[in-house]
Amino acid sequence: MKAHKMFATVKEPRKLVLDDVPFEKGQRVEVLLLAPDHDETDRVKRLKALFKETRTLPQIQTITEEEIAAEIDRYRSGQ
Repeated sequence: MKAHKMFATVKEPRKLVLDDVPFEKGQRVEVLLLAPDHDETDRVKRLKALFKETRTLPQIQTITEEEIAAEIDRYRSGQ
């Protein structure tokens, strides 16, 4: 099955037009429409609050930039 992902904006109620799709005339396709959750911004706010709280932990205050870079390198190398 060939898949093609694209984003479109509904400009008229109950109607969506897709242009430049990579399929031939008459080809049968399956269409699945997904709309992002409205609480997505709430999740982002909660994640930012978690990051802020994490940065205030005492054990975080002693970590150096060099240690962070080394940890990132170890992670990227699969160690």
